[in-house]
Amino acid sequence: MKIGILGAGAIGGTVARKLSEAGHKVKVANSRGPESIDPDIVAAGAMAVEADEVVADVDVLVMSIPLSRIPEIQPLVARLPGDAVIVDTSNYYPHRDGKIQALEEGQVESIWVTEQLGRPVAKAWNAIPSESFQNSGKDAGDSDRIAIPVAADRAGDKQLAMALVEETGFDAFDAGSLADSWRQQPGAPSYCTNLTRQEMPKALAAADKARLPRRRDIVISAVMERFTSHTDMSDDYLVQLNRTIYS
Repeated sequence: MKIGILGAGAIGGTVARKLSEAGHKVKVANSRGPESIDPDIVAAGAMAVEADEVVADVDVLVMSIPLSRIPEIQPLVARLPGDAVIVDTSNYYPHRDGKIQALEEGQVESIWVTEQLGRPVAKAWNAIPSESFQNSGKDAGDSDRIAIPVAADRAGDKQLAMALVEETGFDAFDAGSLADSWRQQPGAPSYCTNLTRQEMPKALAAADKARLPRRRDIVISAVMERFTSHTDMSDDYLVQLNRTIYS
C-alpha cells in the first residue's frame, strides 16, 4: 500500500519503520522538514518528504502528532484522496496540549478529531507505550502478544487499520465505534497496560468514563515527580504504574 505518515516521533517513526519493513511504500513527514527525519526510518525504506507531499496519492494517512495540532492540518488533510483512510494515534494531555473545552466537558477525543478534520478516522496505536511498540512486537499466534485496540465507524477503515496493526507485530482488537473509543483513552484500563487479546475485553468493559481524567492526571503527576524526562523512565515502570492506577 501507499502510506503517508505525518509525525516521526516515537510512535509515528516506529509505524514508518515497521510498515516499510513489511513491504509498503511509505512516505513520512514532520514539521521540521525531511532532513530532520531519523536516518533509521529512511534506512528501513521510508521516504522523507515535505508535509505537502505526504498526503499526495496515498491509500492511508497515519497521523502521529500532538492532538492540539490537529486543527492546523485540516487544510493538508483536505487534499487527501477521497477514499484514503486516516488512522489517528493521538491522545489528549492537557499539560501538553492546553485545555480543550469540548474534551474537558467529556467529548470523546476521536469524535473531536473527526470534527476538526471533517473526515472520519480510525483510532489505533494510541494505547501502547512507545518503547513497547518499538521492541515488543511478536509473531501472530504468540500467547504473550500484546493487543492494540482499534476503533472506527466505517467497517473498511477498521479492517484496514487492524490489518496494519497486525503487520506491526501486535494483535489488533476490535474496540468498537469512535463513540466507544474513550475506552482506550488515557486513564482507561486498556491504555498502555500491555494486555493480551484475552485480557482486552475485560479491560475495555471495566472503563469508567467519569474517572479517566483524574486517573490520567495522577499518573502524569507521579511520572513528573519521579523523572526529569520521559527518556529516563522505562516502559516496565509505566506499564506497572498504569495497571495500578487505571484498573
